[in-house]
Amino acid sequence: MAAGSEASSPLSLEARAAGDQGEHVKPFTPEKAKEIIMSLQQPAIFCNMVFDWPARHWTAKYLSEVLHGKQIRFRMGMKTIDTVPQFETVCSFVEATLEEFLTWNCDQSCVLGPFKDYDHSKFWAYADYKYLISLFDDKTDVFQDVIWSDFGFPGRNGQESTLWIGSLGAHTPCHLDSYGCNLVFQVQGRKRWHLFPPEDTPFLYPTRIPYEESSVFSKINVVNPDLKRFPQFQKAQRHMVTLSPGQVLFVPRHWWHYVESIDPVTVSINSWIELEEDHLARVEEAITRTLVCALKTAEDPHDTRAWLNPTEVEETSHEVNCHYLNGAVAAFFDHYKTSKLEEIQELITNKEKMKKEDLNMCNHLEVEGACGQSITIAARKQQAASLFGPDLVPVSLSPRETPSEGGGIFESNSKDFVDKDGQHFARPYCADRQRMMSNSESAGVEQIASRSAPAPSQTCVSTDDLLDCLVNPQVTRMVAQLLLQGKSL
Repeated sequence: MAAGSEASSPLSLEARAAGDQGEHVKPFTPEKAKEIIMSLQQPAIFCNMVFDWPARHWTAKYLSEVLHGKQIRFRMGMKTIDTVPQFETVCSFVEATLEEFLTWNCDQSCVLGPFKDYDHSKFWAYADYKYLISLFDDKTDVFQDVIWSDFGFPGRNGQESTLWIGSLGAHTPCHLDSYGCNLVFQVQGRKRWHLFPPEDTPFLYPTRIPYEESSVFSKINVVNPDLKRFPQFQKAQRHMVTLSPGQVLFVPRHWWHYVESIDPVTVSINSWIELEEDHLARVEEAITRTLVCALKTAEDPHDTRAWLNPTEVEETSHEVNCHYLNGAVAAFFDHYKTSKLEEIQELITNKEKMKKEDLNMCNHLEVEGACGQSITIAARKQQAASLFGPDLVPVSLSPRETPSEGGGIFESNSKDFVDKDGQHFARPYCADRQRMMSNSESAGVEQIASRSAPAPSQTCVSTDDLLDCLVNPQVTRMVAQLLLQGKSL
């Protein structure tokens, strides 16, 4: 989507975000907003919900004055666009104040200090994933500036939020979050979001290297994909939106996302909302952590930098990881301790089948049981579509395109729908379920078939190749279910 066309785009909603501020009436009550968040199965933008939040003034300049010289860790990445994702393991890091960041970001060539080795024309900087409770440990009153209670979560504020400050080009590689759903408040500048539904997981080539708890990465740079190496990616359903100040993006559970800053300075605040499914997901994550650490440390016990994300600072010994796994299993049963044994067994084996992603990713063992819910899913879609309007805009499916030569930025020309008053809205997400099931089921087979006549470099199976199979999200889910079934007997 070209920047010049955003004013007329249905996904550029700045005018709508400001339109009702004079009335000081929010379009959704907290109860209704939470109902939407807990039931909606596609990304959507809330408008006119945060116009009275004090945090809307949290620009980088304002925060630099509040933090007053506090050192923050910035991730430094190259502005060049390669076909390989820029994971944190290949980035460098700088400890600097926000004042120093803003000075460097003004492109002052004579800048000294922590950024002196980074040419502004070649590098971007990202202070990402900063927990407000740590950043403002001595200024706890600022937590009240973030009011997630407006979305139906009483008492939730800055204490349960993270801050993201970046320069032009700063981005996070494509990944999905293992836990919860996500609410993202855009404060300053714009960010472009590339999103893919959970059923596209086989087409995103998931990997747990680099390892970070709760993050499943894609091997693909989705803004400049190597389609010869990753041909299945052509089947992925890209959804795109440019998030502007004053808007709140809802990202449902397990939606893949790649996020890039497209303005000189961007500031975002987000909060992950816990879900019932997280109890099982924690067991899956503990299994993943145990396997990844065991195999990678056996491969090279002295160097974790190549595979362990810098955000992971905890000990990775097998003893510690087994303790972590036992804690996750115990917490699962403790949460459901009032349930009868039969109910727990049913919960372990069937609760995920009701979820959209499993209906689309189900293998031949699960198809018959899962697909019987198609009528329910269709009803959910119809109900969700009735909610959309000027204050809740769905993120639409983008047309299939190849990356542009100017750095891999995609444009969205998807068709919109028009209401009775002639108002344009983005087209709601809708996929052909039967097609997606057959595509997802065959994706793994096709990936294996494409390697059946290997070149010499493909004949060697690496530790990472093995882990891609062992800790594939579908595999760890089955392992977690088997483990919990055995412990519940």
